[in-house]
Amino acid sequence: MGKVSIGLRGWRFDEDDVFTDAGGWRPLEEIPKEPRHRLVRLQVVMNKPCDACYLIHGEENKRQCRVASIVYGEPLDEVLLCDEHEADFLYWFRERGGSSIAGEETFRDAFHEWFDDGGRAPDGYGGMEHVEEAPEELPDLRDPEDLYEDDDLLADERPDFDEGEEGNEDDDDADAEDDFDLDLDREYPT
Repeated sequence: MGKVSIGLRGWRFDEDDVFTDAGGWRPLEEIPKEPRHRLVRLQVVMNKPCDACYLIHGEENKRQCRVASIVYGEPLDEVLLCDEHEADFLYWFRERGGSSIAGEETFRDAFHEWFDDGGRAPDGYGGMEHVEEAPEELPDLRDPEDLYEDDDLLADERPDFDEGEEGNEDDDDADAEDDFDLDLDREYPT
């Protein structure tokens, strides 16, 4: 088996860690700690605004933010990005020293500071090529509160879109991604 992104692009999971041989979800308790923490964090950060958009628009205009579609970094210090701002992050990571602090607690804050100070990728700077295969068919994860009580993984200081408020999406397929919930109890399509 190979690697797969679930919910948001960026974090990759070994299929053997999260899926059974029959193609269904492993019980969350059987998933190794690191991928389990990432899966739980995905439940918390999915459908949040892109960090870069939020730095531009702020709380007052968060409806102008795009919904994040990409996650980089480590759980609890992750950076959420829309497709449009991924190149800015990759430029910071590759060319402006971001890779030197990968895994450190200052990772997200350092990117935010660089971006907020006007840091941007040069025009034409390439992003990553992502391969998507039927993201709307992924099953839902169990509710993380079923397994984790009062855990830091469940907390997030990022703003949510208000009830009925959506981010500024560029394409019609984004609505399908906004309604995406993970459920380990459903069968994974093979």
